[in-house]
Amino acid sequence: MGNSDSKLNFRKAVIQLTTKTQPVEASEDVFWDQFWTDVNLTAQDMFALVPAAEIRAVREESPSNLATLCYKAVERLVLNADSGCVCERDRQTVLSCIRLLTRILPYIFEDPDWRGFFWSTVPKVGKTDESDDECTRPLAESLLTAISDLLFCPDFTVESHGRTSADGPSDIQSIDSCEFIWEAGVGFAQSPPLNHTHDSSRAELLKLLLTCFSEEMYQSPSDTHTPNPWVSFFCSRENRHALPLFTSLLNVVCAYDPVGYGIPYNHLMFSDQRGMLAELALQTLIVSLEQELVDHSNTSPNPSTNTDTCSTTRGENLFVNYLSRIHREEDFHFILRGISRLLNNPLLQTYLPHSCKKIQFHQELLVLFWKLCDLNKVPPYHFIFYLFSYLTIIILILQFLSRVGLVHICVFILLLLSGERNFGVRLNKPYSVRVPMDISVFAGTHADLLIVVFHKIITSGHQRLQPLYDCLLTIIVNVSPYLKSLSMVAANKLLHLLEVFSSPWFLFCSPVNHHLVFFLLEVFNNIIQYQFDGNFNLVYGIIRKRNLFHQLANLPTDVSSIQKALQRKRRSNSTHNAVFMETNNPLQTGTLNASLKAMPRIDKLTETSQVSEDGTTLSLQQSDSTHSQSDHSSETRVRDTEPTSGEDEEVQHRLMTLTFNLQYFILVLSWKSKLPLQTIMRLLQVLVPQVEKICIDKGLTDESEILKFLQHGTLVGLLPVPHPILIRKYQANEGTALWFRTYMWGIIYLRNEDPPVWYETDVKLFEIQRI
Repeated sequence: MGNSDSKLNFRKAVIQLTTKTQPVEASEDVFWDQFWTDVNLTAQDMFALVPAAEIRAVREESPSNLATLCYKAVERLVLNADSGCVCERDRQTVLSCIRLLTRILPYIFEDPDWRGFFWSTVPKVGKTDESDDECTRPLAESLLTAISDLLFCPDFTVESHGRTSADGPSDIQSIDSCEFIWEAGVGFAQSPPLNHTHDSSRAELLKLLLTCFSEEMYQSPSDTHTPNPWVSFFCSRENRHALPLFTSLLNVVCAYDPVGYGIPYNHLMFSDQRGMLAELALQTLIVSLEQELVDHSNTSPNPSTNTDTCSTTRGENLFVNYLSRIHREEDFHFILRGISRLLNNPLLQTYLPHSCKKIQFHQELLVLFWKLCDLNKVPPYHFIFYLFSYLTIIILILQFLSRVGLVHICVFILLLLSGERNFGVRLNKPYSVRVPMDISVFAGTHADLLIVVFHKIITSGHQRLQPLYDCLLTIIVNVSPYLKSLSMVAANKLLHLLEVFSSPWFLFCSPVNHHLVFFLLEVFNNIIQYQFDGNFNLVYGIIRKRNLFHQLANLPTDVSSIQKALQRKRRSNSTHNAVFMETNNPLQTGTLNASLKAMPRIDKLTETSQVSEDGTTLSLQQSDSTHSQSDHSSETRVRDTEPTSGEDEEVQHRLMTLTFNLQYFILVLSWKSKLPLQTIMRLLQVLVPQVEKICIDKGLTDESEILKFLQHGTLVGLLPVPHPILIRKYQANEGTALWFRTYMWGIIYLRNEDPPVWYETDVKLFEIQRI
């Protein structure tokens, strides 16, 4: 009955707000208190009782009332944060304000005229004993400060340490929040008792915090990106809780165990508030780490020297700083063990169907893993250095590669890792753990697993994966100089890829497809020059498939041959070209999906470095190999002049076709002359006669005997001078930053559906489609 009355009274207050034609003064507390005082509504109730149409109506017709509502709600949060929520009524008031603001904020962000509202200066709420100059501050800063204080409020979000209700506000403000970190782990050894009520309150606050951060969703990808002011303030020195907040979020995520004691179907019998908190903590953490250094003028590497901050330029992001400085082995072990446990959870197979709870935030986990690899680089003990002794997580990433929607983020991670020499070296470790993957059976190393999985992705027929082919092959190129012994299965997979990519119809159907052949030839050259002794399986495969290399060396480049190949490609488009079609990769859940930005090309993703004899790398100014740099202008011209199907003028059509064919001819000539076939041809020239002779002399028909011969063979002094090892390291750029931003917010948009925080709003960062 009470709850029904509360809903009715609240709905009446909403109707009064939407129907008032005159502004309601901020001093009329009786009117404004109807929205949060003695209101006992769930978040779902709040969303149902405050329809989207009515929020927009107030925004357009009574903007001053909407502004006052936001101001009064923030004021109430600040006052209760200052007082410490000493009674249950205050805590319920805080929850009502949180839910109301979570409902309203997206509709403020979607209107460009309202974007600066929360950053406009208003009278400072709460205590006003400061000087007159400090009695005003942006409403956003007051809101973020209140949220941060409330996240460490005793008896509301953390356990009380002997505090009584008689303690005053000054005691609350002087609390050392580092003593109230939510979970043991990085930087904190004590594990507080589990309290579902506190977890629920934390989750409500984090959802409001994410809503504040979501202003980015309402900016078009084509707009010039500026640092998110909400994140910049929250992660700055002006937030006195920055360190305990960072460690609380990270520890809650990495300590979470959805299986618990392993009792079947326990997730159906008991609510799991910690699971909801872990998901929101993870989303808050990855968004907070999105903002890197924003002060490019006076950025000091020493945090203690950069204390002068303001609301527009705040210097370094403390969350990024803290993440980059994690260095203790026990901390890395805690993080990797937690991420591995959670990534493995969706892949678990049980005898009893649906008996184990499956998490849904594995995509966010992969983003966090990416950020750990990308940001924690302080030598000598950085995250990647420790990761290479923990290959289990690499196997999990390869498992996720087979899932559409996860391929891109996994490829980004592996591309980043492949730039490290130790990654290639560690891949030589035998692969003994068998995990469920739909791939060819083989006995070999982790390198074999990586190649077999990549081959399956490329040949699987998924239409949206063509932009990833060069990334996948770049990863193999980066590790190839260190692969000591490929299995026969992996060697045959590489040669099959060469067979597919070197077919004339594929080589000529796009001005960039020849790059894939160059990558594969570079793989073969690296292995032959640097790891010949143990790779007799690959050498045997090259000898068996020697016609492929001869065909490449004698590839016809006359105009008529190119035209025939292109015509053959058009005729076979429906059956042969499905795997090579390019589309964007969507994020999908339920009946909605979110589009992603196109992924940058590999030459924009990487920076080429040359490996010296002592193992150090030297960045090359003219990055990438000659085949990828010298042809860009020709490729661009070919694209620009490709004839359109709707051309009405026959003369113009013929002229464009002639120009197109001529430029294609010039482009093919330019890259064919640079095919790196010398090492392979020399190998064939030396070994093919020897193999043929031994087969004739001994009458061999069993390939095992030939493999034994090749295993003890040598090419010392017979091959060309070894070429320098080139490693293409991931290089951050605007294209990848935009891709990650859309990917991350697309995930968060789709995950937060109860209540649906952003579903009815006009987001601009990505497109939402109903399916």
